[in-house]
Amino acid sequence: MPGRLLRGLWQRWRRYKYRFVPWIALNLNRNPRTLRYVPEESKDKVISDEDVLGTLLKVFQALFINDFNKQSDILTMLPETVKSKYHDLLSVQHPRVKPLEYRHEQQNTFKPEEILYKTLGFSVARATSSLISAGKGVFVTRGLVPKGAVVSMYPGTVYQKYEPIFFQSVGNPFIFRCLDGVLIDGNDKGISKVVYRSCNGRDRLGPFKMSDSTWLTSEICNPLAVGQYVNNCSNDRAANVCYQEFDVPAVFPIELKQYLPNIAYSCDKQSPLRCVILVALRDIKQGEELFSNYYTIVS
Repeated sequence: MPGRLLRGLWQRWRRYKYRFVPWIALNLNRNPRTLRYVPEESKDKVISDEDVLGTLLKVFQALFINDFNKQSDILTMLPETVKSKYHDLLSVQHPRVKPLEYRHEQQNTFKPEEILYKTLGFSVARATSSLISAGKGVFVTRGLVPKGAVVSMYPGTVYQKYEPIFFQSVGNPFIFRCLDGVLIDGNDKGISKVVYRSCNGRDRLGPFKMSDSTWLTSEICNPLAVGQYVNNCSNDRAANVCYQEFDVPAVFPIELKQYLPNIAYSCDKQSPLRCVILVALRDIKQGEELFSNYYTIVS
Protein backbone atom coordinates (compact mmCIF):
# COMPACT_ATOMS: atom_id res chain seq x y z
CA MET A 1 0.00 0.00 0.00
CA PRO A 2 2.69 2.60 0.89
CA GLY A 3 4.60 1.69 -2.28
CA ARG A 4 1.55 2.23 -4.46
CA LEU A 5 0.90 5.57 -2.76
CA LEU A 6 4.49 6.70 -3.30
CA ARG A 7 4.37 5.66 -6.97
CA GLY A 8 1.14 7.59 -7.40
CA LEU A 9 2.66 10.69 -5.81
CA TRP A 10 5.76 10.37 -7.97
CA GLN A 11 3.67 10.13 -11.14
CA ARG A 12 1.69 13.21 -10.14
CA TRP A 13 4.92 15.10 -9.42
CA ARG A 14 6.35 14.19 -12.84
CA ARG A 15 3.21 15.52 -14.51
CA TYR A 16 3.50 18.72 -12.49
CA LYS A 17 5.51 20.89 -14.84
CA TYR A 18 6.55 23.93 -12.83
CA ARG A 19 7.73 27.09 -14.48
CA PHE A 20 9.94 29.03 -12.13
CA VAL A 21 12.44 26.88 -10.22
CA PRO A 22 13.17 29.12 -7.18
CA TRP A 23 9.54 30.31 -7.06
CA ILE A 24 8.11 26.82 -6.65
CA ALA A 25 10.59 26.05 -3.89
CA LEU A 26 9.35 29.02 -1.90
CA ASN A 27 5.63 28.63 -2.72
CA LEU A 28 4.72 25.02 -2.00
CA ASN A 29 1.06 25.75 -1.18
CA ARG A 30 -0.74 25.29 -4.50
CA ASN A 31 -3.74 27.45 -5.16
CA PRO A 32 -6.01 25.91 -7.85
CA ARG A 33 -7.15 29.35 -8.96
CA THR A 34 -3.61 30.31 -10.00
CA LEU A 35 -2.84 27.13 -11.95
CA ARG A 36 -3.10 26.51 -15.68
CA TYR A 37 -4.01 23.08 -16.99
CA VAL A 38 -3.19 21.70 -20.44
CA PRO A 39 -4.13 18.20 -21.67
CA GLU A 40 -0.63 17.29 -22.88
CA GLU A 41 2.72 18.91 -23.66
CA SER A 42 2.07 19.12 -27.39
CA LYS A 43 -1.07 21.18 -26.73
CA ASP A 44 0.59 23.79 -24.53
CA LYS A 45 0.14 26.37 -27.30
CA VAL A 46 -2.53 29.03 -27.61
CA ILE A 47 -1.50 30.10 -31.11
CA SER A 48 0.44 28.31 -33.84
CA ASP A 49 4.21 28.55 -34.30
CA GLU A 50 3.51 30.08 -37.72
CA ASP A 51 1.58 32.93 -36.06
CA VAL A 52 4.38 33.49 -33.55
CA LEU A 53 6.99 33.56 -36.32
CA GLY A 54 4.87 35.93 -38.39
CA THR A 55 4.52 38.38 -35.51
CA LEU A 56 8.23 38.34 -34.64
CA LEU A 57 9.25 38.87 -38.26
CA LYS A 58 6.78 41.73 -38.62
CA VAL A 59 8.08 43.53 -35.52
CA PHE A 60 11.76 42.80 -36.19
CA GLN A 61 11.54 43.98 -39.79
CA ALA A 62 9.95 47.22 -38.63
CA LEU A 63 12.76 47.68 -36.09
CA PHE A 64 15.35 46.94 -38.78
CA ILE A 65 13.89 49.58 -41.09
CA ASN A 66 13.74 52.05 -38.21
CA ASP A 67 17.46 51.38 -37.56
CA PHE A 68 18.31 51.49 -41.27
CA ASN A 69 20.93 54.18 -40.80
CA LYS A 70 22.85 51.76 -38.51
CA GLN A 71 22.61 48.72 -40.80
CA SER A 72 25.09 49.64 -43.55
CA ASP A 73 27.66 46.97 -42.61
CA ILE A 74 24.97 44.30 -42.52
CA LEU A 75 23.37 45.41 -45.80
CA THR A 76 26.65 45.02 -47.67
CA MET A 77 26.72 41.33 -46.67
CA LEU A 78 23.15 40.51 -47.71
CA PRO A 79 22.08 39.13 -51.11
CA GLU A 80 20.72 41.66 -53.58
CA THR A 81 17.22 40.20 -53.36
CA VAL A 82 17.14 40.73 -49.58
CA LYS A 83 18.53 44.26 -49.85
CA SER A 84 15.90 45.09 -52.46
CA LYS A 85 13.18 43.87 -50.10
CA TYR A 86 14.31 46.24 -47.36
CA HIS A 87 14.67 49.13 -49.79
CA ASP A 88 11.09 48.50 -50.88
CA LEU A 89 9.90 48.44 -47.27
CA LEU A 90 11.82 51.63 -46.59
CA SER A 91 10.23 53.39 -49.55
CA VAL A 92 6.78 52.42 -48.26
CA GLN A 93 7.41 53.65 -44.71
CA HIS A 94 9.45 56.72 -45.74
CA PRO A 95 8.36 57.59 -49.29
CA ARG A 96 10.09 60.98 -49.34
CA VAL A 97 13.49 59.70 -48.28
CA LYS A 98 15.84 57.80 -50.59
CA PRO A 99 17.79 54.85 -49.07
CA LEU A 100 21.16 56.58 -49.36
CA GLU A 101 19.77 59.71 -47.75
CA TYR A 102 18.11 57.77 -44.93
CA ARG A 103 21.45 57.03 -43.32
CA HIS A 104 21.67 60.71 -42.42
CA GLU A 105 18.01 61.25 -41.56
CA GLN A 106 18.14 60.75 -37.77
CA GLN A 107 14.87 62.63 -37.27
CA ASN A 108 12.95 59.85 -39.05
CA THR A 109 13.71 57.20 -36.43
CA PHE A 110 11.21 56.30 -33.70
CA LYS A 111 11.59 54.79 -30.25
CA PRO A 112 11.20 50.99 -30.18
CA GLU A 113 7.94 51.17 -28.22
CA GLU A 114 6.55 53.50 -30.91
CA ILE A 115 7.51 50.97 -33.58
CA LEU A 116 5.69 48.27 -31.61
CA TYR A 117 2.58 50.43 -31.42
CA LYS A 118 2.70 51.26 -35.14
CA THR A 119 3.22 47.58 -36.02
CA LEU A 120 0.91 45.68 -33.65
CA GLY A 121 -1.39 48.42 -32.35
CA PHE A 122 -0.16 48.36 -28.75
CA SER A 123 2.95 48.92 -26.65
CA VAL A 124 4.12 47.47 -23.33
CA ALA A 125 6.63 48.65 -20.76
CA ARG A 126 7.98 47.96 -17.28
CA ALA A 127 6.64 49.96 -14.35
CA THR A 128 5.95 49.57 -10.64
CA SER A 129 3.52 46.67 -10.20
CA SER A 130 0.00 47.20 -8.88
CA LEU A 131 0.65 44.28 -6.51
CA ILE A 132 1.99 45.16 -3.09
CA SER A 133 5.67 44.26 -2.65
CA ALA A 134 5.83 42.78 -6.16
CA GLY A 135 8.44 45.21 -7.45
CA LYS A 136 8.28 45.79 -11.19
CA GLY A 137 5.52 44.65 -13.51
CA VAL A 138 4.59 44.96 -17.18
CA PHE A 139 1.75 47.18 -18.38
CA VAL A 140 0.00 47.93 -21.65
CA THR A 141 0.95 51.57 -22.14
CA ARG A 142 -0.87 52.26 -25.43
CA GLY A 143 -3.53 50.67 -27.58
CA LEU A 144 -5.38 47.38 -27.17
CA VAL A 145 -3.84 43.91 -27.07
CA PRO A 146 -6.22 41.53 -28.88
CA LYS A 147 -6.76 37.99 -27.66
CA GLY A 148 -4.15 35.66 -29.13
CA ALA A 149 -1.55 38.36 -29.74
CA VAL A 150 2.13 37.94 -28.86
CA VAL A 151 2.49 40.54 -26.13
CA SER A 152 6.08 40.00 -24.91
CA MET A 153 9.10 37.70 -24.89
CA TYR A 154 11.02 36.13 -22.02
CA PRO A 155 14.68 37.09 -22.50
CA GLY A 156 17.75 35.30 -21.19
CA THR A 157 20.41 32.62 -21.58
CA VAL A 158 19.05 29.23 -22.64
CA TYR A 159 20.39 26.17 -20.81
CA GLN A 160 19.87 22.55 -21.80
CA LYS A 161 18.98 20.14 -19.00
CA TYR A 162 22.56 18.88 -18.71
CA GLU A 163 24.28 22.30 -18.63
CA PRO A 164 25.54 23.96 -15.40
CA ILE A 165 23.35 26.67 -13.91
CA PHE A 166 23.79 26.22 -10.15
CA PHE A 167 25.72 29.41 -9.39
CA GLN A 168 23.48 31.48 -11.66
CA SER A 169 20.38 30.11 -9.89
CA VAL A 170 21.40 31.09 -6.34
CA GLY A 171 19.01 33.82 -5.20
CA ASN A 172 17.71 34.13 -8.76
CA PRO A 173 13.89 34.42 -9.16
CA PHE A 174 14.07 34.70 -12.96
CA ILE A 175 14.83 31.12 -14.03
CA PHE A 176 12.09 29.83 -16.29
CA ARG A 177 11.63 26.10 -16.79
CA CYS A 178 10.25 24.88 -20.12
CA LEU A 179 8.10 21.75 -20.33
CA ASP A 180 11.03 19.66 -21.57
CA GLY A 181 13.38 20.83 -18.81
CA VAL A 182 15.19 23.53 -20.80
CA LEU A 183 15.91 26.54 -18.56
CA ILE A 184 16.00 30.24 -19.44
CA ASP A 185 17.80 32.61 -17.08
CA GLY A 186 16.08 35.99 -17.41
CA ASN A 187 18.04 37.77 -14.69
CA ASP A 188 19.55 41.05 -15.91
CA LYS A 189 22.01 41.38 -13.03
CA GLY A 190 25.03 39.67 -11.49
CA ILE A 191 26.63 36.55 -12.95
CA SER A 192 23.59 35.97 -15.20
CA LYS A 193 24.27 39.27 -16.92
CA VAL A 194 27.97 38.45 -17.35
CA VAL A 195 27.18 35.02 -18.84
CA TYR A 196 24.70 36.44 -21.35
CA ARG A 197 27.07 39.18 -22.51
CA SER A 198 29.87 36.63 -22.90
CA CYS A 199 27.71 34.30 -25.04
CA ASN A 200 26.48 37.28 -27.06
CA GLY A 201 30.03 38.28 -27.96
CA ARG A 202 31.08 34.67 -28.63
CA ASP A 203 28.39 34.07 -31.28
CA ARG A 204 28.81 37.26 -33.27
CA LEU A 205 29.64 36.73 -36.96
CA GLY A 206 31.32 39.86 -38.29
CA PRO A 207 28.61 42.57 -38.40
CA PHE A 208 25.87 40.04 -37.60
CA LYS A 209 24.72 39.82 -33.99
CA MET A 210 23.04 36.52 -33.13
CA SER A 211 21.09 38.01 -30.21
CA ASP A 212 20.04 41.23 -28.53
CA SER A 213 21.74 42.24 -25.28
CA THR A 214 20.05 45.62 -24.83
CA TRP A 215 17.38 44.07 -22.55
CA LEU A 216 20.15 44.07 -19.94
CA THR A 217 20.15 47.88 -20.07
CA SER A 218 17.62 50.68 -19.74
CA GLU A 219 17.70 51.29 -23.52
CA ILE A 220 15.89 48.25 -24.93
CA CYS A 221 15.99 47.74 -28.73
CA ASN A 222 13.35 45.00 -28.75
CA PRO A 223 10.30 46.41 -26.90
CA LEU A 224 8.84 42.90 -26.45
CA ALA A 225 11.78 41.75 -24.28
CA VAL A 226 10.18 42.50 -20.90
CA GLY A 227 8.46 39.16 -20.19
CA GLN A 228 10.64 38.30 -17.19
CA TYR A 229 8.91 41.06 -15.21
CA VAL A 230 5.36 39.78 -15.74
CA ASN A 231 4.00 38.89 -12.29
CA ASN A 232 2.09 35.79 -11.24
CA CYS A 233 -1.70 35.93 -11.09
CA SER A 234 -3.61 35.73 -7.81
CA ASN A 235 -7.16 35.16 -6.56
CA ASP A 236 -7.90 38.84 -7.24
CA ARG A 237 -5.89 39.19 -10.46
CA ALA A 238 -6.62 36.46 -13.00
CA ALA A 239 -4.04 35.61 -15.63
CA ASN A 240 -4.46 37.55 -18.86
CA VAL A 241 -1.36 36.11 -20.61
CA CYS A 242 0.27 32.69 -20.73
CA TYR A 243 3.68 31.34 -21.65
CA GLN A 244 4.28 29.52 -24.90
CA GLU A 245 7.50 27.92 -26.07
CA PHE A 246 8.83 28.59 -29.55
CA ASP A 247 11.89 27.15 -31.30
CA VAL A 248 13.49 29.58 -33.74
CA PRO A 249 13.56 27.92 -37.20
CA ALA A 250 16.82 27.53 -39.12
CA VAL A 251 15.46 29.79 -41.88
CA PHE A 252 15.10 32.78 -39.53
CA PRO A 253 16.70 35.80 -41.30
CA ILE A 254 20.24 36.29 -40.02
CA GLU A 255 19.94 40.09 -40.17
CA LEU A 256 16.98 40.00 -37.77
CA LYS A 257 18.61 37.80 -35.12
CA GLN A 258 20.03 40.97 -33.58
CA TYR A 259 16.57 41.46 -32.00
CA LEU A 260 16.24 37.98 -30.46
CA PRO A 261 16.59 38.41 -26.66
CA ASN A 262 17.78 34.82 -26.13
CA ILE A 263 21.06 33.01 -26.66
CA ALA A 264 22.24 29.45 -26.07
CA TYR A 265 24.70 28.84 -23.24
CA SER A 266 26.70 26.37 -25.34
CA CYS A 267 27.77 26.38 -28.98
CA ASP A 268 25.65 23.31 -29.74
CA LYS A 269 24.19 24.09 -33.16
CA GLN A 270 22.12 20.91 -33.28
CA SER A 271 19.38 22.23 -31.01
CA PRO A 272 17.24 25.14 -32.26
CA LEU A 273 17.24 28.27 -30.11
CA ARG A 274 14.41 28.13 -27.57
CA CYS A 275 12.37 31.26 -27.01
CA VAL A 276 9.39 31.80 -24.74
CA ILE A 277 6.70 34.27 -25.69
CA LEU A 278 3.65 35.47 -23.77
CA VAL A 279 0.27 35.32 -25.49
CA ALA A 280 -2.83 37.30 -24.54
CA LEU A 281 -5.64 35.11 -23.18
CA ARG A 282 -8.17 37.90 -23.70
CA ASP A 283 -8.33 41.47 -24.94
CA ILE A 284 -6.12 43.61 -22.69
CA LYS A 285 -6.81 47.33 -22.46
CA GLN A 286 -4.44 50.25 -22.07
CA GLY A 287 -3.31 50.68 -18.46
CA GLU A 288 -3.82 47.02 -17.49
CA GLU A 289 -0.98 45.04 -15.94
CA LEU A 290 -0.01 41.67 -17.39
CA PHE A 291 -0.41 38.59 -15.16
CA SER A 292 0.63 35.05 -16.00
CA ASN A 293 0.51 31.54 -14.52
CA TYR A 294 3.83 30.52 -12.98
CA TYR A 295 2.45 26.97 -12.72
CA THR A 296 1.35 24.80 -15.62
CA ILE A 297 0.04 21.30 -14.95
CA VAL A 298 0.18 18.81 -17.80
CA SER A 299 -2.45 16.13 -17.41
